[in-house]
Parts: sequence; structure tokens; C-alpha cells
Amino acid sequence: MQDLGVVVLLPSLLAIVLAIWTRKVFVALIAGIWLGCYLLGGNPIAAIADSIDRIVNVLASAGDARVVLFTLCVGGLIALIEANGGVRAFVNWLEAKRWGQSRKQAQGLAWLSGVLIFIESNITVLVAATTAKPLFDRFNISRAKLAYIIDSTSAPICILIPFNAWGAFNLGLLSGAGVEDPLSVFFQAVLLNFYAIFAVLLAAAVIALDLNWGPMKASEQQAKEIGFSEHAELSSPENAAAINEALSLNDKGTVKASSPLAMLLPVLTLILVMPLGLWITGDGDLRQGSGSTSVLWAVLAASAVAASFMWRQQKNMADSYFSGAGKMVPVALVLMLALALGAISRELQAGDYLAQVLQGSMPTALVLPVVFILASAVAFAIGSSWGTFSLLIPLAVPLAASLDLPLAALVAAVLSGGVFGDHASPISDTTVISSMAAEVDHIEHVRTQLPYALLAASAALVGFLMVGLLS
Repeated sequence: MQDLGVVVLLPSLLAIVLAIWTRKVFVALIAGIWLGCYLLGGNPIAAIADSIDRIVNVLASAGDARVVLFTLCVGGLIALIEANGGVRAFVNWLEAKRWGQSRKQAQGLAWLSGVLIFIESNITVLVAATTAKPLFDRFNISRAKLAYIIDSTSAPICILIPFNAWGAFNLGLLSGAGVEDPLSVFFQAVLLNFYAIFAVLLAAAVIALDLNWGPMKASEQQAKEIGFSEHAELSSPENAAAINEALSLNDKGTVKASSPLAMLLPVLTLILVMPLGLWITGDGDLRQGSGSTSVLWAVLAASAVAASFMWRQQKNMADSYFSGAGKMVPVALVLMLALALGAISRELQAGDYLAQVLQGSMPTALVLPVVFILASAVAFAIGSSWGTFSLLIPLAVPLAASLDLPLAALVAAVLSGGVFGDHASPISDTTVISSMAAEVDHIEHVRTQLPYALLAASAALVGFLMVGLLS
């Protein structure tokens, strides 16, 4: 292929610009794929057919196909845990334990619920909010504080776990970007995912040390003086109905609370089967195991355990599973589009060209902070961490070898920036759902959370600068 120069970056840049402008990641990725095919083939009409073929051919790779299937199965698993009454039983169990006999314990329960329930970010938010709201009202703790705590333990926790939908998505992106051992790289990136780690720890420190400043201080003072009951207009029947439906708590449903084990055992199965799969596929060496195979085995085993609690409701079991899997189809499609665009970028050698540009324009030590800032800006603008991952990971991976930087650190910079931008963005779905679940004004949640998010992001920026200097 002839040297196209800066033109090789256009497919990725077009996808980023369109994602920010339209906030439609599907449209952005498809446009980027078409432009890449046009640059490779030179025919705009033939590029349409080539684009379709490249998207379909993503499934020709066994590893990519397993990750796409895993993504769908995670949706089925989540639906089974909701349908078998496990989520409702877990909520009831937490309430029956009467934990939260003080302000700090009430906030700690919300934080702990968010940390322990890492299956899916929205489930994390809804369960933590449902269990903690009565305690927050009893001790006159602001709902803005609740929204901050549950938002800070949803995406930041989920991004650190390889065997949920977040892990599946990013493992697929890493595999599609040509990473030979995506699971190992992901585990290393977890340790360097500074924003996610700092956000979770900062929330714990805010609870333990009662650190309230800025808009949060005013919100807390108001809650202490007049309580939440004076702001009952923030709690709408629509919000309550949506939360109850998401947690399978609606009285009209047929599902009743079973046992907390209906949720805990599938999660435990996920945790245990994952390393077992690595050991089996690696012939006794976990490091040589197949990550895509192991995560697929783990989610299928967990699904079987979750389904066992519904063995008398086989029709409901099947309906729930396939309904949940269906909800993950958009995620699977975004993953396939991202993998196709990543393959085109590699064929155009876009990452190598970008590395050459960066080598001559900035110190290598600044690359990680710049990648973090770029990912943050994109995620804030489009309101989607996953969209950011799909746009930037295919570009970030080639930089590692070219700039002699740790691959895990570059991946961590993208993941950290994506989560921070999503966390701070007023148009992010997790921000909206957190405010809805806590029954607090959406803009108040954004205002009160932002100072804490910026503090964690500043610490993360310093962390990436230090890694860059030491690399």
C-alpha cells in the first residue's frame, strides 16, 4: 500500500468527530469503516460492499466470535438473576440485617453494595440506591450524596472486572487490536486504571472523613436542616416504577424473592470458573490460557446456576434469558463495528503513523497523560465510555510498541479517561440513572459530583505522568 501520510488517520478521526457531533456511535463507526474501505480500495461504491464484508468477517475469528457471544450471554445472565428473584432477595436480605445504625454506616452500606455487585453498572446503581435510600432519609443525608456514592461505585468498579459486560467488551477490543494475550493485558491495566481506583477510594474517604465541599456541602447542610421529605417532588411515580421494574420488584410481576444465593452463587461461579478455564486451556499455566474461552465458560456456567433457581419455570427461564441477551445486541453490534474499524486502522497502519507524529512532537512521558485527557474529552462529549473505548483503543494499542511504552498503561489511560468523562458528563446514561435511582435532581447530581470527579481525575493524571516518566 502506498504511503498515504496523515490520511490514514481520517477513518478514526471521522468516527470521533461524528460521535461527538451526532452522539450516535453506530453512525460514527459505520462512517469510519466506509472511509477506511474507500482509502484502501479507491472506489466509494465498492467500499459499501467491502464495509459489510469486513463487519461480517469479524465473526470469522473464533476469539472475536466467543467475545461477542459472551457479551450476549452476560445479558442473559443478568436477566436470569433478576427473574429468579435473586436481586430482590438480596435487597431484602440487606434491609433485614438492619445495617446502617449511623450516618457513616448508612453511606458505607451504599458504597459496599456498589463494590460487591459488579455484574452490570445499572444493576449496581439500582440495588445500592434501593437498599440505602431509607437509611439516608432516616439520618437526613442528602440524596445528592447517595447519587455520588452509587455513581462512583458503578462504572469505576465494573471497569476493573474482566468477567462482566464491560470486561467482555474491552477484551474484544484488545483482541481485535491484535493483542495476543488480551486477558493478561487487561489484568495489568486494572492495576494502572488510576481514575477508577481513585474514584472508588475517594468515595470511601468522603464517607469515612465526612468530606463535603462545594455544592455537596450546601446539599448536605440543607438535608440536615430540613430533611428529604421537603423535596418530595423529586420523587416521581415514574422513577419509582422504573426502579421497581428494573429490580423485578413490581407487585404485578410473577417473580417473588427467592434467596440471596440466587444472585450470589452465579457471581461466585463467575469468579471461580474463570481461572479454572484459564488453567484448563493453558494446560496448567494460567498465563497461557485462552481468555475468550474462559470468560465464555464462566458466564455459561453462571447462567446455568442462575437458571437452576427457576427450574420449575422453564418457559419464563428461556424467555428471560433470551430477552436479556437481546438487550445486549446493540453492545455486540458496537463491538463488531469497533473490531472492523480497528482492523482497517491496522491495515492502514494508522497507529504507526500516529506514533511517528507523537515521537517528533512531544516527550514520550507526556503521551499517557495526553491519551487520558483525550479519552476524557471524547467520553464527556458523547456521554459514553464504551463508545470512547471503541474509538480509541484501536489507535492506542499500536503506540505501545512504537513509543516503547507499556501496553497496559496505554490501555489503562484510555479506560480511565473513558470512565472519567462518562462519570462527569451530564448526558451519560449512568449519570442519568444514578440521579433517577437516588431520586435527586439530575443537574444537582452533576454539580455535586463534579468536584470529586475532578479531584480523582487530577490524581489519575499525575499517576499517568509518573508512569510515563518511569517508562
